Amino acid sequence: MKKTILLAIVVLSSVCATAQTQLAFPFQGGAPVMSSFFKDSVVVSPEIIKKRAAGTAVFKFTADTKGTITRIVIYYADDYVLTVPIIEALKKSNHKWIIPDHEKVHDFVLPFSVGFIPPAVPGKSLEKHMFDFYAQRKPIITDNQIPLDNATLLPTVVISYQLGQ
Repeated sequence: MKKTILLAIVVLSSVCATAQTQLAFPFQGGAPVMSSFFKDSVVVSPEIIKKRAAGTAVFKFTADTKGTITRIVIYYADDYVLTVPIIEALKKSNHKWIIPDHEKVHDFVLPFSVGFIPPAVPGKSLEKHMFDFYAQRKPIITDNQIPLDNATLLPTVVISYQLGQ
């Protein structure tokens, strides 16, 4: 009798237990498509090139059931100049986001790393531009706690640009 009860408990617990389900990537086409979409969509402004700007920007945005972005929040950015082209690219990604079936809206955290491709022989001018940018940058930071709830952290998108002559 004890063996039968124990067997019934084991069978019932195995039926009720499920493995962690693998979620589909939340961008239509997957991670490589998302990465190439943003690499193509982020238009590096002449101001970024002039300042030799490089750094990180972390965004949180909300997507609804249609994949439309409804809210964009900057959590961190090394400088405001880095955020403008990224926000424009995020707006272009409307209707490309997939959220879990049981949710009406979902939050995503998407980090960007922006940098330039260094020349073969960097000169003193490049060093000076980089130091000036770093010394004069005005980071955007949060001084408040960040409620993440059920946010999905996406892989970092790396944006590289060529330096102008």
